[in-house]
Formats: sequence, C-alpha cells, structure tokens
Amino acid sequence: MNLLEDARELHGDIVRLRRALHAAPETGLNLPRTQEAVLTALDGLGLEISTGEGLSSVTGVLRGARPGPTVLLRGDMDALPVAERTGLDFAATNGAMHACGHDLHTAMLAGAARLLDAHRDRLAGDVVFMFQPGEEGFDGARHMLDEGVLEATGARPSAAYALHVTSARQRGGQFTTRAGTAMAAAAVLTVTVHGMGGHGSMPHRAKDPVQAACAMVTALQTWITREFDVFDPVVLTVGTFHAGTQQNIIPETARFEATVRSFSPGALERLKEGTVRVCEAVAAAHRVTAEAEFGELYPVTVNDAEEVGFVARTVAELLGEERFEPLERPMTGSEDFSRVVAEVPGAMVFLGAAPPGADPADAPYNHSPLAVFDEAVLADGAALYARLALDRCELK
Repeated sequence: MNLLEDARELHGDIVRLRRALHAAPETGLNLPRTQEAVLTALDGLGLEISTGEGLSSVTGVLRGARPGPTVLLRGDMDALPVAERTGLDFAATNGAMHACGHDLHTAMLAGAARLLDAHRDRLAGDVVFMFQPGEEGFDGARHMLDEGVLEATGARPSAAYALHVTSARQRGGQFTTRAGTAMAAAAVLTVTVHGMGGHGSMPHRAKDPVQAACAMVTALQTWITREFDVFDPVVLTVGTFHAGTQQNIIPETARFEATVRSFSPGALERLKEGTVRVCEAVAAAHRVTAEAEFGELYPVTVNDAEEVGFVARTVAELLGEERFEPLERPMTGSEDFSRVVAEVPGAMVFLGAAPPGADPADAPYNHSPLAVFDEAVLADGAALYARLALDRCELK
C-alpha cells in the first residue's frame, strides 16, 4: 500500500472538486450547494453519512475492517464575504471568496475519505470525517459538537486533526505546528456611540459621535500598550467603522467593530472588562454615550504535545523530514477547531500553499482578495489526513 501514490492518482479529481467549490463559494452556516458537492464526492463510498439539522454540515463515518479507536478528521467548508480579484479562470463572481483556503481543506478531506475507503481492510478502528460550515465567525464547530459529531461512531475520538493551508508566510508544501498554544482566542468588540446630530459648520451646537468614536479607537490602542505584558500579547484591530450620510451633517450615531485576540484566559478577561471601561470613559469625556459589547468568539487553540509529535513523525515518514518544521510562535489567528481539541487530544496543522514563484514573505495572505493557493499541495494533504487516521488507529 502506498497512500501517497494513490493520492497523487486522485489529484485531478481533488483539483476538480476544489475548483468547483472555489467558483461557487458560500458563507456562514447555510451552505446548500457546498453540502451537495461534498455529498456527491462521497457518493458510492462505504461511509455512514449524516447531515446537520441546524447547519449544512456533513458527517461521514468509515468503519474499519477491525475494531479499534475512533479518529476525527476535520475540514471547514465556508467562504468569506470578500470580492475575489485573483483573475483565476475559476474565480468566484458572487461577491464571496474562498480567501482562506477552505475549498482546499474540503477537497483534501474528501480525497482522504476515498483513500481510506479504498484501504478499509487496513483500518483498525473508525474514522469520522467532519465537514464543517461556519468557521469564519459563526462557531460551526460548536454547532456540530452540540449535534453530536464527537459521538458519531458511538465512541468519542481518541484523536482529532485538522489541516489549514496558508497562501504566504510558509514555503510551499511545508507542514508546521507546535505543541501547546497554537492559535489565539478571539472576541468581538462592538461599540455604538450616541451623540446629538447637527450641522457640520457648527459642531459646538451638536455632540459629535464620530470624533468620540475616533478617540476610542486611538485610546484602546494606547491602553493596550500600557496595560498588557508584551510576553502575554493581545491584538485589537478595528475592522469596521460606520457613521453619517453626508459630509456636512454631524450624525446621531457612530459604530465600530474590532477583532480582539489573546493567548491566555487571563488576558481575555482583562480585555473584556477594560475595553468596555475605556470606551465608556472616552464617551463621558465627549459628553456622548456608548454601548460597548464584548462578545467572546473562539477560545485558544491548544494542541496536544503527543499528537503534535505524532504528526511530525507521520509527515517525515510519508513525505520526508524536510517537509515538517516546528512552528516557532503561536499564530494570532483563531479557530473554532479549538473547541474540538478542548474535548479530544489533537492538533491543528498548517500547510504552506504559496503559489509557485511567489515569495512567501510578501505574497497576499489568507483573507486577501488576491490570495492564491497552490493546488500542488492537495494530494499530499489528502494523503496525510489518511495516514494520520490509519496510523493513529494502530496506536490504540
């Protein structure tokens, strides 16, 4: 049996599925066309298939020829509300985009299902294929956990793995991860400032919410630099800012939203209290009011040390030692796969997919409308998914 050779024979099929998904991206928890494409890709395999009740998830269970543990493999399926500007022949045109590479994740996981089905006689255990919507801010993993994905085989998984491609930063084909904290926790700060509207030529006759909101954005950044240890870092980035209808009108309200990241529960708790306090204090200084809400999104992604070691050994055996490099520092991105590895020992693994000829140091990164991913990694990713499941089941 040579999983890698088999995966490379499937490469064309995996690419076709990836491109079909890329051309028709869907966002959020409701992905009917994506779900249909996945079901079609799995049709004819010896999997027990179920779909989500409250979301367009797909769960496949492959029963091994011999009894053993359960291993879970996850691939997220949703896209982003980004208008694509890559110029690819199969680029999306509906205002959404697979700018984070989830189309590759889904295609690789479907490829792994075909590989494992073909080698079911070697499988000493069961595999759960977790095709998940809603990773991009909709907590799809929590929804799937609530609907019982961890009990899909009747036994909770002994291990769980997810692959995530990057369009920059890593050299193409390189796998990386780290034990312990691998990705940050994420939260959302939403602030609505209420003032008193008026004429733009007479600001003294109004209470300008725009100026107050701008002051809040600046104050939050300054506060972070003076309140948090640089060795327990946090990140706050304002991603939306909305106010007004015309240049000479002082509006009644202004609103902004920020993503907030941290690597420890303590820092997250301090952010929850402090960001609200800063915004309310700045509002008072400007004689306006502020409604500041801090909503926690995803917890810190913590990889199991033994599973990370197992991933590193498996990559080396399957593809060569040079294909794995330890991740030096955690990433400030966040993942709802964190909810899975909080319940099951596992690992989030990153796969470099920078396009050929591009410098990973300055290529457009994930979430960019210009992000391009190298399809050459698809077969290797599918083979690794399958090999992780086969070998981990053998470990009991």
